Amino acid sequence: MTATGTFTPRPGAAPLGRMIRAQAALETRMLLRNGEQLLLTVVIPTLLLVLFSAVDIIDTGAGRAVDFLAPGVLALAVMSTAFTGQAIATGFERRYGVLKRLAASPLPRWGLMTAKTCAVLVTEVFQVALLTVVALALGWSPQGNPLAVAALLVLGTAAFSGLGLLMAGTLRAEATLAAANLVFLLLLVGGGVIVPLTKFPDAAQTVLGLLPISALSDGLRAVLQHGAALPWGDLGTLAVWAVLGLGAAARFFRWE
Repeated sequence: MTATGTFTPRPGAAPLGRMIRAQAALETRMLLRNGEQLLLTVVIPTLLLVLFSAVDIIDTGAGRAVDFLAPGVLALAVMSTAFTGQAIATGFERRYGVLKRLAASPLPRWGLMTAKTCAVLVTEVFQVALLTVVALALGWSPQGNPLAVAALLVLGTAAFSGLGLLMAGTLRAEATLAAANLVFLLLLVGGGVIVPLTKFPDAAQTVLGLLPISALSDGLRAVLQHGAALPWGDLGTLAVWAVLGLGAAARFFRWE
């Protein structure tokens, strides 16, 4: 015989860790099912890597072009997923009231940001694996410590994720769409991804070198092309951007 009260409901929020995991799994599925996002995060970086490695369009300095381009394209993939794609998707979620409904749930604002960042990290694993295979097929010979590469990618993801969420949480969806794509194009050209920063005037190099995409691409290049241990300067730049971006997003993000 069943004891009284066995089936009495116990309303309340699930543990915070379980809520974040569930939201991260949902965000990952949505990201991987979006054709436009896959074009931005997978197809474009892969095409750029193949095109600029196979055709001598830009003088990247001594050595094979793929050795210079592969680290930069990995940085571009991180930016396209963590910043551009996430900003656009979150901006339209906000416009259509998805975030407003999430705001009524027990999931805190920082928990949503954490879940979105985790989804981005999962997507980046597939990106890095694909781009690495393509680059190796093109003759890439990476060097350096994989742990240093992982540290750069994680910090770069945190920095771009914070900036993307800040944009999505403060601007209108249409403005976010335009601004995110414009920033993507500008940083593609001026972030040391394909065009070396040494091609720019000295004054511009100083400013461009402080950008998160420049720090990430230069840091990855220092490790993977030149075999450096830990590029502390680039790691420090990314850490500052991550703290500022995530902190500002947590402070100013609007749910509707």
